[in-house]
Amino acid sequence: MGNGSLSYDQFSNSSFRNVLAIFALASLLLLVNLGGLGLTDRDEGSNAEAAREMLETGDWVSPTLNYEPRFAKPAFVYWIISASYAVFGVNEFSARLPSAVFGIGLILLQYGFLAKVGSVRIATLGALMLLLNLEMIGVCRMVLTDPELVFFTTLAGYSFWLGMESDQSKSWAFLGLYVGMACAMLAKGPVGMIIPLLGIIPYLSLTGQWKSYWQKGYPLLGLFLVGLIAAPWYIAMFTIHGEAYIAAAQANTTGRFANPIEGHGGTFFFYIPVLFLGFFPWSAFLPMPLYYTLKGVTSFRMIAHDGNSEQRLAIFLALWIVGLLIFFTLSATRLPHYIFPLFPASAILVALYWNRCLKENSPPGLTTSKRLLITIGYALGLALAAAPAVYTTFIEKITKEFPAAGQMEVQVIPVLLGFLVILGTMGVRYLLASKETRLYGFGVAGGMMVVLVSVVVVFALPKFHAYFIAPPQQLASLAGLNLKPEDRLIQFGRKRPSLVFYAQRKVYQINPGEDHKFEPHENVSGQKAIVLQSHLRPQLPESASDYLLMQERNGFSLLVSSPSQKK
Repeated sequence: MGNGSLSYDQFSNSSFRNVLAIFALASLLLLVNLGGLGLTDRDEGSNAEAAREMLETGDWVSPTLNYEPRFAKPAFVYWIISASYAVFGVNEFSARLPSAVFGIGLILLQYGFLAKVGSVRIATLGALMLLLNLEMIGVCRMVLTDPELVFFTTLAGYSFWLGMESDQSKSWAFLGLYVGMACAMLAKGPVGMIIPLLGIIPYLSLTGQWKSYWQKGYPLLGLFLVGLIAAPWYIAMFTIHGEAYIAAAQANTTGRFANPIEGHGGTFFFYIPVLFLGFFPWSAFLPMPLYYTLKGVTSFRMIAHDGNSEQRLAIFLALWIVGLLIFFTLSATRLPHYIFPLFPASAILVALYWNRCLKENSPPGLTTSKRLLITIGYALGLALAAAPAVYTTFIEKITKEFPAAGQMEVQVIPVLLGFLVILGTMGVRYLLASKETRLYGFGVAGGMMVVLVSVVVVFALPKFHAYFIAPPQQLASLAGLNLKPEDRLIQFGRKRPSLVFYAQRKVYQINPGEDHKFEPHENVSGQKAIVLQSHLRPQLPESASDYLLMQERNGFSLLVSSPSQKK
């Protein structure tokens, strides 16, 4: 093209080069400074420690946390974290590495699927949109079970689609559906099977393709395969722990769905801002293709038989997104990362829409999408710019939980990031005016997210670590190095599971006002050590009032019952 714009061929001239570039970018965003932040509580500390204890004890069936049974999650994620520990040592990087690896794998899976069913250009758009958003990068840089869950549920959903689109002789693609669901169940329980079915069942029902699936997919054989892979661990757990495991599993599945767990409730519309902000800037372009796809529900059967593959894929993705959003909204326990499974499908639907925007001057819904982009972008930018003022306003409340927070300066970085988001949003909005410049708009949007994440990872997280995360963990590590096996370590105050990871020994939790819980420790030989916020020391029982202060770091103290503790 002679007008200086990027041609489609220039954008998609080499699938291999695109894959290599996307892999390099994903590796940088997910691996750089991966171990630079201490483990956050609760999930990161709990998951990392459960895997460490599995490696220490050699019990590969029954997970424990603080050396007590932990039935909240299946063992698969602990297995791979333990393997990472065995290779790279027990540290934060090793604990988070499986999440990052599965995140990179998810991006490559996204690209591979789209390159097969669409084009290199759509594959590149879809993979980058899935990578360049806050939720994707945040979740895949933490010790959570969600990266593994989403990788396998996405594999299951995409395999189903390939199986349905293939002829009878290629129905082997359904193998990925059943293996993906089985592995997802081992990663996070029954929800690993539910997530793919939330897209598959509505799609088969509304397009009238149950008969075709029954013929191609061999569902009974598939169900047997899922059981063959996933059931042995569940059977072993029931055999070992009996009703105790059943009760705990029920509490963490149906119980979590019916009632908020650990205060994680939220309003009925909790996931709307989570989706808009977590999937920004691409979230601005999701509602319109969703609307235009779903409004033709009465013609789904006709499209399934006479429409093109892209139309059918859009229907499957739209139904999957809505099914997941409804399911997690109806769940009483709500957390931001719960809707991460709908991000891959959302990225594809938005990529298909952007591909249309690159071809047409005035695609339907673009004006509304631009207005949403401005609204979300300005809201996020202004929130970042206002962060220092908000931080100052609530500093007294913050320092009650994180004593060193008052020492951290937050004047520059959030303001700069806020202006970056506002200016980037303005630039994308301007470049969307013409199809000749929209590809540049995609580049500005993606570049904005790369800079935003890079600044947070390189500059913001180290400061957050030093003032918010590190102090009690450093004291727990010091205590763990010095205490003998017969000695006891007590955590006084708010529960922090990560301290068990850093102490690498059992930690006894006691809250203020629970003086009676000190009695069992007073009656045993050996030294006692206490990690607590310094301002809580007057609330210790009288029996611990003469404990010696051996170390204090940023508002946290390490006390010992005798002066033999080493500094």
